[in-house]
Amino acid sequence: MDNQDLYKTLIRLDGKGYKAYKDIKGNYQFPKFELIFEHIQGDPFASPSKLIIKIAHEVARFPSDLYKNESRKIALEDYLIRQFGQVCQQVSHHRGSGKSGSISIIKIGQEILKRTAANIKKNEIEIRFSVGLPARGRTILGHQAAQMLCEDIPDILEQSLLYQALDSQAIQKQVETAEDADWIRQNLLNHNLVAFIANGSILPRKSGVDPRPLEKDVIPFQSPKSLEITLETPNKGLIKGLGIPQGITLIVGGGYHGKSTLLKAIELGIYNHIPGDGREFVISDASAVKIRAEDGRSIVGVDISPFINQLPQQRSTHSFTTTNASGSTSQAANIIEALEAETNVLLVDEDTAATNFMIRDRRMQQLIAKNKEPITPFIDKIKQLYTDYKVSTILVMGGSGDYFDVADQVIAMDNFQPYNVTEKAKKIAQEKPNERIIEGGNQFGKITPRIPISNSIDPSRGKRDVKVKVRDVDQVVFGTEDIDLTAIEQLIEPGQLRAISAAIIYAKQHYMNQNNGLPNILDKVMEDIDNEGLDILSRFPQGDFVLFRRFELAAAINRLRSLKVQ
Repeated sequence: MDNQDLYKTLIRLDGKGYKAYKDIKGNYQFPKFELIFEHIQGDPFASPSKLIIKIAHEVARFPSDLYKNESRKIALEDYLIRQFGQVCQQVSHHRGSGKSGSISIIKIGQEILKRTAANIKKNEIEIRFSVGLPARGRTILGHQAAQMLCEDIPDILEQSLLYQALDSQAIQKQVETAEDADWIRQNLLNHNLVAFIANGSILPRKSGVDPRPLEKDVIPFQSPKSLEITLETPNKGLIKGLGIPQGITLIVGGGYHGKSTLLKAIELGIYNHIPGDGREFVISDASAVKIRAEDGRSIVGVDISPFINQLPQQRSTHSFTTTNASGSTSQAANIIEALEAETNVLLVDEDTAATNFMIRDRRMQQLIAKNKEPITPFIDKIKQLYTDYKVSTILVMGGSGDYFDVADQVIAMDNFQPYNVTEKAKKIAQEKPNERIIEGGNQFGKITPRIPISNSIDPSRGKRDVKVKVRDVDQVVFGTEDIDLTAIEQLIEPGQLRAISAAIIYAKQHYMNQNNGLPNILDKVMEDIDNEGLDILSRFPQGDFVLFRRFELAAAINRLRSLKVQ
């Protein structure tokens, strides 16, 4: 069928009941593209209909150099989603009841991520989006639907998906920026680094709810010369900035001078950022995991004995389970779970950490003997993590100089500028020796992978085999339970939660058995996504899946209150 067939059908449906819209399901050939109705909503108040545009490369005419590798391809797809979304906002308007008249695509932030909303394939570009088919009450507005589908959508395509209509320099800058960022991230290990912050970066954000860069009274980042390194990139050439080496790095300084702002930028340096974000070249090890205390979370079968042992009533911590974790037990579990998922870098901010987990000073040691204190503080394990497992730590610490003894480098933030104070910190540590007793033993301890029991993961609810719903970016309704991911700060888009929910079901169906430990399950799921794309997680094309990391998938599995492990 073609666009004229669609137009005539919509006019014929005018005035009929809403369910008659089912008649338009199918594929329609327009002069420059193919329009596919993948799902038709059953009600004007229901989730909008799902549509797909396919446009051949010879029509879109994007130079193949713009998508010659995965970095560039993802960056171009990201650019097209943004352009399509901007034009949708200009063109679509309310046309009746409920969601009538809406034309929209997935909403995205400052980061460049692989999303199923746009797919550059061998012969075509595919865009997945949503349309609220117009109605008054539950009566079809056929003429308005015809205008939307046969006029507005071709207009949106003309303005957002054809190379000649777009800013070629902006596109080139985006793909080159993403390629350079990936290049740096892939080469951090070769330079023995865990993070890199380019000179001139703008780290502060407009607000806690607005992730765009601060514009007024902003101070560009400038590395101290003693920590400054130069990296060469494929497009931008040489870039200078602060290189954070492997090992233990303390970020210190007075309150409100930028310690947490720097760590937050490093925390999100696992993602590429759009040009103009200010953090385009704040690059972190792809496996870096933010760790915090998380009162009240569920923990299932985690060996937290490296940090917590000898609980009252001889309760074992080698397979620790609780439905209501304390600050210290949750932080211990979060670290062990990140290690189980094979992180190389831990990111910790004292502001979101449990105080009794981080430090036990000499006075407290004298008052409460070690045989009465189950917690081995992080300060006594942080060095062993690096020597035993090569896991580095970047730690914001403004309240305890005891960490000077274990730090490899100390960076002081003063008015949002970094200074290398390592020598000064070491000198203070020598002149004022720490009298506290080291409590951590000689080794960190074993990391024991767990085997999830498939039957304990149940996405069904009532008569529905699968009931999954995402609420914003921090909560998933999974079957009969809620998964609270509020504390997983490196999740940035709801689409990641939708994809993670589907990945849990996929893992249960394909890889959860009595032989596969959680790290092996994560390996297999992520390998399948890498080879086949996010579409492998669903039987039907989804336009709102966003790529996630193994660490956030593990975090969601670990927070299932129904989870059982062996």
